Amino acid sequence: MITEKINPRFAVLAIFMIVVAAMRIPNSAQLTPWANFSPIGAMGLFGGAYFTRQWKALLFPLLTLLVSDLVIQAFVFGGKYGMMYSGWYWIYGIFAAITFIGKSFIKKVSAKNVLLAAVTASLTHWLLADLTVWMGGGTDLRTMTPLTKDWAGLMQCYAQGLPFMRNFLAGTLVYSAVMFGAFEWMKTRYSFLQLKTA
Repeated sequence: MITEKINPRFAVLAIFMIVVAAMRIPNSAQLTPWANFSPIGAMGLFGGAYFTRQWKALLFPLLTLLVSDLVIQAFVFGGKYGMMYSGWYWIYGIFAAITFIGKSFIKKVSAKNVLLAAVTASLTHWLLADLTVWMGGGTDLRTMTPLTKDWAGLMQCYAQGLPFMRNFLAGTLVYSAVMFGAFEWMKTRYSFLQLKTA
């Protein structure tokens, strides 16, 4: 009989990602008062920082995001928007960029590195996500007409997205503090989590 040895560090990292991904459901169901207060940024940074192999650092957070999206679309929204929401591929591309930020900025876990990565990830998400809204013909909330395809329209799109960016930053900071803090604390208690491979 062939048995595969399960890497316990990988298993713990995977559990962290799955539990935090499940925390997206209350936000998506609008059970929390803060729109866009999401663990997505922290998930990307955490995966990038701790999964040592590049393909795992990218694939596992993306897979976790995909599964949680499918659950949200099916059970929270009841399939109202189809299997996936419009423009999901842009969000996944941005999420991949956030994972890369985690891998690049958090080579050593410290409060300073996590803070810098969280701010960079949030700004990246805001600039790229709102750019796709503007390119896709988003609505100018002042006039309820499509945003103009010029500099003024783009700046209005960014201005409208600023409150969501602040909430995204707050969510990224809070969830990062919990995830990185908890895993680093666990590393001091359980030596198998010190392994370099995951």
